[in-house]
Amino acid sequence: MCPICESNSERERGNMNHHTPRSAIQKLILGFLFTCVTMVLYCFSTPALQDNTQRFPVALSCTQQAASKRETFHLYRGAKKAEHCKPKMNLMFLKTHKTASSTVLNILLRFGQKNQLKFALPNGRNDFFYPAPFDRMQVQDYRPGECYNIVCNHMRFNAPEVQALLPQETFGFTILRDPAMVFESSFHYFRTVVPLTWTIYGDNKLSTFLNKPEHYFSPDGINSFYLKNLQFFDLGYDNTLEPEDPAVDKATQEISKRFQLVLISEHFEESLILLKDALCWQMDDLLFFKLNVRRGASISQLTPELTAKARDWNGADWKIYRHFNSTLWAKVDAYGRERMEKDVQELRRRNREMSAICIDGGMAVEKGDIRDESMKPWQPLGESSILGYNLRTNIDQEHSELCRKMLTPEIHYLAELGVNLWATTLWGWFKDFLPL
Repeated sequence: MCPICESNSERERGNMNHHTPRSAIQKLILGFLFTCVTMVLYCFSTPALQDNTQRFPVALSCTQQAASKRETFHLYRGAKKAEHCKPKMNLMFLKTHKTASSTVLNILLRFGQKNQLKFALPNGRNDFFYPAPFDRMQVQDYRPGECYNIVCNHMRFNAPEVQALLPQETFGFTILRDPAMVFESSFHYFRTVVPLTWTIYGDNKLSTFLNKPEHYFSPDGINSFYLKNLQFFDLGYDNTLEPEDPAVDKATQEISKRFQLVLISEHFEESLILLKDALCWQMDDLLFFKLNVRRGASISQLTPELTAKARDWNGADWKIYRHFNSTLWAKVDAYGRERMEKDVQELRRRNREMSAICIDGGMAVEKGDIRDESMKPWQPLGESSILGYNLRTNIDQEHSELCRKMLTPEIHYLAELGVNLWATTLWGWFKDFLPL
């Protein structure tokens, strides 16, 4: 500590009895100012998408690559698969918020590394300047016309810009979750950066909000998209639309055309089996541990009444969720229910084996109990509610690298891939420093 700071600290200790109220007020003001400063820094690192952004032509190599692979890749049709197929390598995963998407991301990062694929990675942050609509210039080290194999980090979807990075026959998929559960998770995780929630008082802020959402919500509020139809917003649409608006039906049709598969978080393993089938992958490619899991005490248990209110408030999300949940089970029927159950059980068995090999204690633990700094997950502002894992110390050489990668949180994994995370690092430093 600097001499001036030490001197100030001694004077403050000496006068503690006389200035305690004033000291408390100063801390409160300091915390508020730091909150404002960090929010401004975070928001200003999210540039608005300008209408006159220069557009670059897609490289001819993308088109040629897609054409050359048209005859060597064969999609599965229902339960019958082509006699010959090769694993699909060109993938676009729209990583939605609070839907188990971080677990899917880990699967994709491992697959891409193993097959030496080229990622379109963000620059400065762990997302593509969300909530601004995606622009290809947000890709780290982007050069006009360059092609990539995989895009999988958080973004607000912008189809033309995404398509410009990938071969024509890229397989697109995303994941959705019951919007009541998304809202519960988003409300708790992001509330400290959503000023609209700061005026809600009481022990159960979520319940208070859902009982009168129109009183607290404003579409013009900072980060207000976290409070209404977040999945619809991630997909690139207007999150203030009501479910009966024809634009929601049009959006549903567009999503169906752009994404060959929509995973459902509540049926995660069945979704992965369908993904494996569509991509011609192996079971080893699907192995996973649940990442970014919250401790139980931080989760609000929604009553049936609150669940209904959350779904009603997030009506557009609820409408597209029900649609794609139905399409998922139609695909399961085409795949075969018995075949699906067999494959799900096999995936669970393999995951249990990996858990016994990799995880010390066999379960996720609190942040303070994680020994390795590189295994500590990102935490929401003012809390430490996200659990992580400890690697076993006696892992055999065959599984050592796989275990580490399966358990590595997103931020650390991206850093290992060479992503410049200066803005995320700065925000994290301020976030941890704030006296909240």
